[in-house]
Amino acid sequence: MKAIWKRWFNKDASANIDDNSKAELKNLDIPEHVAIIMDGNGRWAKSRMLPRAAGHSEGMKVIRRITKFANEVGVKALTLYAFSTENWKRPEKEVNYLMKLPVEFLDTFLPELIEENVRVNIMGEIDGLPNHTRAAVEKAMKDTAHNDGLLLNLAFNYGSRAEMLLGVKQLMEDVKKGKVATDDITEELFSSYLMTDGIRDPDLLIRTSGEIRLSNFMLWQLAYTEFWFTDVLWPDFTEKDFMEAIKVYQARSRRYGGL
Repeated sequence: MKAIWKRWFNKDASANIDDNSKAELKNLDIPEHVAIIMDGNGRWAKSRMLPRAAGHSEGMKVIRRITKFANEVGVKALTLYAFSTENWKRPEKEVNYLMKLPVEFLDTFLPELIEENVRVNIMGEIDGLPNHTRAAVEKAMKDTAHNDGLLLNLAFNYGSRAEMLLGVKQLMEDVKKGKVATDDITEELFSSYLMTDGIRDPDLLIRTSGEIRLSNFMLWQLAYTEFWFTDVLWPDFTEKDFMEAIKVYQARSRRYGGL
């Protein structure tokens, strides 16, 4: 079993995308904000008779590659659904491992993210995270705060319904205090009470693994987002898959309810 695991972890998963292909993408309509529901880590591991942790670890490597590629082709914001509020229902052993992944990922790749001018943000209920996880993500946000390149927005301990309820409660408090008048409440104002305040709504949503649902992810923000679903499991997702999603997006006409 260990030999199988080692073989998969040592494989070169990078896809060869030449500079001409990247330039071709950049000259067209690049989605400014791409959101990804990274699904299929467990099934990837199971199909290879590996523990689920192997799939999560391999998926972490894909995050690094896709973040770098998104930055290179001109994406401005990349939101990744890493851990939902519902994921706490998973076995304790798996949850504990998932809580260690941000620490490992940021300890390993933070210098590279800083060099690539990537800014890290965590979208979720940070107060509910274990101390070691919270410390790692807060350090990453602090160390990259002055970067003005790609925004890597990690949805961790995030659920859209909880986000909207929290936003409603905060808005109600401001109404009570007289900071906001009821007649002044608009979609734009309410959006400012969400965890994506200051971040453009996603232009493109990608979900891997063949599942076709949103799983409590950015329900408000995805109102006019273009969706692209693929059967590819997240650990197998490559730069070529990402490029295909962008090309499909570029071929669509976004009318926002108009003609």
